[in-house]
Amino acid sequence: MNTGKHFFAVLSLLFFAFAAFGQDDRKDKTAVTYEELYDEPYSINKLFVGFQPLYGDVFATNINAGFGFDAQYFLKDKMSFKAHFRKTYSKVFYDFSRDLAQKISDVDNRTEVYNYYEFGGTYHIKDTESSSKTKMFLYKNSYKGNKWAARVPLNAEIPCKLRTIQGVRLGGIFWDSSTDINRALAVQDLTNADLKNAENDGLPAGIDIFSNISAKGFYVGGSMTWIRNVAVSFDKFETGVDDLILTTYFDILVSPWISLDDIVYNDGNGAKIYGIDAIKTNTFGFRAGIEGRFNRALSWSYGAEMGYRPSIDGRGFFAVLKISFPVYSTNLDYKVEAFGK
Repeated sequence: MNTGKHFFAVLSLLFFAFAAFGQDDRKDKTAVTYEELYDEPYSINKLFVGFQPLYGDVFATNINAGFGFDAQYFLKDKMSFKAHFRKTYSKVFYDFSRDLAQKISDVDNRTEVYNYYEFGGTYHIKDTESSSKTKMFLYKNSYKGNKWAARVPLNAEIPCKLRTIQGVRLGGIFWDSSTDINRALAVQDLTNADLKNAENDGLPAGIDIFSNISAKGFYVGGSMTWIRNVAVSFDKFETGVDDLILTTYFDILVSPWISLDDIVYNDGNGAKIYGIDAIKTNTFGFRAGIEGRFNRALSWSYGAEMGYRPSIDGRGFFAVLKISFPVYSTNLDYKVEAFGK
């Protein structure tokens, strides 16, 4: 009986403790006043250029990581264009298949560095403005250091304008890489014997095979972009800004031109070429992604995408994470008014 009473008492104390916590009676939780500095989602910079110090690409054909460059240009309110390039820092750790090939490969094929190029445009089929709200954290200079880290920040809900763009996307993609042929054969239930030379002899069993792959194609898809560009001056707090340009997209990937290098193998009696035609490639794929950048002269951006890239059949899954810093942006408007004396 006593145990039951103690248990009930503990539950009661916990209930009242959570109830008291839920009231959140903070002394600094008071109403704030603000003045709108600007709210112009159509007045964003035209050109964004960023350096990607690190990206990661978990690609079944070749896991890789490295650096890249990214640029985006907004043409009035009608279109936007984007160019992107990335490659690995080195073969060790950053270019998995190339590193493995140079360690264990038994064939004479050279190993290709992973390179990726992309260029495309988005046409704005619908570009509208609507009323919205955004939450801004309330910050003071006195909150620096541990005081800010240990604090649950207050936020204020601010009315603002929201620009929404519905677009259609079209562009081109080219990439090349080294790849593990043994894994490709295993996925497609093939063996070394399926790779034939001019005498119709199969490649000997038990050797490690690496080759190179390249793909040229295009993508077509759709996107949604949300743009806020608002700043307010709070009474007793620092200025609040929300200038995020957020884009989500979905693309169909088509690569009619995929090529695999034939295998060059020397069994001690001279080098022979073994055809790679038995390995199937997949022309179609897809991806879904998200990108975020900020309408500032100097800032950063992020991006992630996942899908199935046209490549060796069964080896197309990929997931990419990209971080850009710094990102420089400008509106490319350097004209000033001039008046005669």
